Amino acid sequence: MAANPEPALSGLARALVQYGRLAEAEAAALAGGANELGFAGALVQSGKMSARELAAFAADTFGYPLLDLNFFDPAQLPPGAIDKKLTRTHQVLALKKRGNRLSVALTDPSNLRAIDEIRFQTGLAVDPVVCELDKLAALINKTLESVEDQLKVSDEEIDFDAEITDLGVQQQEQEASAQAEVDDAPVVRFIQKLLFDAINEGASDIHFEPYEKYYRIRFRTDGILREVVQPPLVLKEKIAARIKVISRLDISEKRIPQDGRMKLALSKNRAIDFRVSTLPTLHGEKIVMRILDPSSAMLGIDALGYEPEQRTALMTAIERPYGMILVTGPTGSGKTVSLYTCLNLLNKPGVNISTAEDPAEINLPGINQVNVNDKAGLTFAAALKSFLRQDPDVIMVGEIRDLETAEIAIKAAQTGHLVLSTLHTNDAPTTLDRMRNMGIAAFNIASSVILITAQRLARRLCTCKRPVDIPVEALLEAGFQEEELDGSWQPMGPVGCERCKGSGYKGRVGIYQVMPISDEIARIIMTNGNSIEIARQASLEAVKDLRKSGLLKVKQGVTSLAEIVATTNE
Repeated sequence: MAANPEPALSGLARALVQYGRLAEAEAAALAGGANELGFAGALVQSGKMSARELAAFAADTFGYPLLDLNFFDPAQLPPGAIDKKLTRTHQVLALKKRGNRLSVALTDPSNLRAIDEIRFQTGLAVDPVVCELDKLAALINKTLESVEDQLKVSDEEIDFDAEITDLGVQQQEQEASAQAEVDDAPVVRFIQKLLFDAINEGASDIHFEPYEKYYRIRFRTDGILREVVQPPLVLKEKIAARIKVISRLDISEKRIPQDGRMKLALSKNRAIDFRVSTLPTLHGEKIVMRILDPSSAMLGIDALGYEPEQRTALMTAIERPYGMILVTGPTGSGKTVSLYTCLNLLNKPGVNISTAEDPAEINLPGINQVNVNDKAGLTFAAALKSFLRQDPDVIMVGEIRDLETAEIAIKAAQTGHLVLSTLHTNDAPTTLDRMRNMGIAAFNIASSVILITAQRLARRLCTCKRPVDIPVEALLEAGFQEEELDGSWQPMGPVGCERCKGSGYKGRVGIYQVMPISDEIARIIMTNGNSIEIARQASLEAVKDLRKSGLLKVKQGVTSLAEIVATTNE
């Protein structure tokens, strides 16, 4: 006697039968032959419904939201929220945790057993979200490739030695007997893979962050931090020790911050430098690795985002035989790349260039680079004094931090040398106020500074961008003039695709305020005029401020209005 199929026709299967989407016999047969993805998997595999059709039916029938995982950032997943076995058994995935509620992706929202088990295991209220079977299964498989599995990858599967030929640590790794725990092979391979992934993604920084109950690693890409993995908490000491070894830091010292660097050779012609900083925190050492790619200085000035008139003004300034050029902006605004791009243009066989940096971030052949060391007495000021006895043509000072450094730099600019440096100010006019506040005489500022560039970095729209409708009032409020809103252009906005990982942005572009010091601006400086007067005069001389330069990028479709408003918030 045939078994009663009635129990198999509960939930999703019964709903399909009731709505006439499936015959009862077909539903029973599919339920009886369900694969590891359950009834839904058997149904989609049979070809009677596509994964998309099934998801739409389940969401509509049971009244739950439908999510397309193509536009979901996996970095937002709360790792470990649901037990691994439970995730695999019921094909469910925690999407977001907010307060005492957990959003859970599933294909069959009628699977009350799964929901109850999740609720019991997490102690949280469960909010089901319906997703397409194939996309959910793929994301689950990707997510369940835990760090433990990554650390067990065999040498045959990933041969990093073929791609990363030299980590520059041979000398310290000879002390293998003292570093047996540090040189644990799976940890070594894991860190190598992590560095390689960060470079491929174009990340600028890697953050290793220990907390009381978990340990996470994040990449900063296009200025935004994104979590990439949560290694087991027990590995935090091994990971920290390994990074400190390859960065030539003291692995026994965990009570004070340390700074180091390392070089990673990808090929005979390309090497990446990493600047490493450790910081003792409550639950262990936080480590940040800044990725310094020398190729960024080789892009050329055209790739940085200067408008034609800004580029002309900058090129005119760096072709001057003497004077001071200042680049200003907050940390992470691209000042170093701008300075090195200028140095690369000046780097010719007949030019002697010396730089003092803390530390030197990008290694450029043909340039004499010095790392300042305050503890040893090699300060910016001391380095500058030495440079002046080294017959220099061009001097670059990493940052003007004090009056002594500023006075020596100005003296160099006044005595036949081209000096490039940075300051941390909001825009070009306020840089002059900052120098006066440091105690520099107005006469020295007016006679030495020839150009000031203020800059920011805004995210560049991905190729998936689309036109957006923005109210005229919002455009005017952002800074557009009425005559500019003539209908000849339309602002673009982010969409999100696989290339940009759903963010709508890929890469960054510079926003600049390039202000040459004209005779009239010099006169205002000499009469102790303030930054407001200087900004007014600069505007009369057609110098675009940061907001106007950013709005021009919006008109060109390079970035979005929201990004410019956030980046140049005044």
